[in-house]
Amino acid sequence: MKKTSKLKHLVQTQNLEFLMEAHNGLSAKIVEETGFKGIWASGLSISAAMGVRDNNEASWTQVLDVLEFMSDATSIPILLDGDTGYGNFNNARRLVKKLEQRQIAGVCIEDKVFPKTNSFINGNAQPLADIDEFCGKIKAMKDAQLDEDFLVIARVEAFIAGWGLEEALKRSEAYGQAGADAILMHSSRSDIAEIEAFMKEWDGRRPVVIVPTKYYSVPTKRFDELGVSLVIWANHNVRAALDAMQNISKQIYLDQSLIHAEGNVAPLEEVFRLQGAEELRAAERKYFPSTAAGSGER
Repeated sequence: MKKTSKLKHLVQTQNLEFLMEAHNGLSAKIVEETGFKGIWASGLSISAAMGVRDNNEASWTQVLDVLEFMSDATSIPILLDGDTGYGNFNNARRLVKKLEQRQIAGVCIEDKVFPKTNSFINGNAQPLADIDEFCGKIKAMKDAQLDEDFLVIARVEAFIAGWGLEEALKRSEAYGQAGADAILMHSSRSDIAEIEAFMKEWDGRRPVVIVPTKYYSVPTKRFDELGVSLVIWANHNVRAALDAMQNISKQIYLDQSLIHAEGNVAPLEEVFRLQGAEELRAAERKYFPSTAAGSGER
């Protein structure tokens, strides 16, 4: 099954499904090996791994380079956190073309103004995009896709910006009419009140995706009861890596030795395994025989 078809199935199935964040080829491979059926290519995590802010400081072509490694390393679908589409409708439709070339299964774009700011940084002060302009962007992206299963998901920031339920419903309906395959409803509250209110009024018009970063204590069963289609664990691999790197760097710096560090890190053999070193050795035996094997060449 194509990666695009796999992601479409995850979004449209009646079962609650999950995507796990990754930000490079290594983390993407780990996500797949863990058993997840799909990957969230987080804009926050990719930019953090580059050492820049989540304000479109990394160009969209730099993001594409990262995605290409992630796609090559895995067989499960990747949904890109595409920010605002990196510009107007023309930038967004070109993005779709380039994502399809790299076998990325879908993209999620948010209805904010380019360059974007992360939703959890003073979110209620962030302007939202004009509805008609954002709908035009969605239409352009859907018209640009060649694979009918490629997904364009519209992320609604009305709750983040403090505009309330009525605006969230208005925007979601408009984006669905424009062709969005699903709605990602975002909330920065520590409870699920906004998501519950939306799901009650939305009544299954399109699949709904959520990102429970802030309301992490809500039982996952509740998402299923509400009719949510897809849950994204959005940034926890990069945060876990950050914590581990800070701790090991501090320990080595203070000890000026590796004696207490070696037992707290993955063995080199695990790095080689994830890189596929054994496959290369096998390929060398097949395609690159040594002169000792009797090639006859001098």
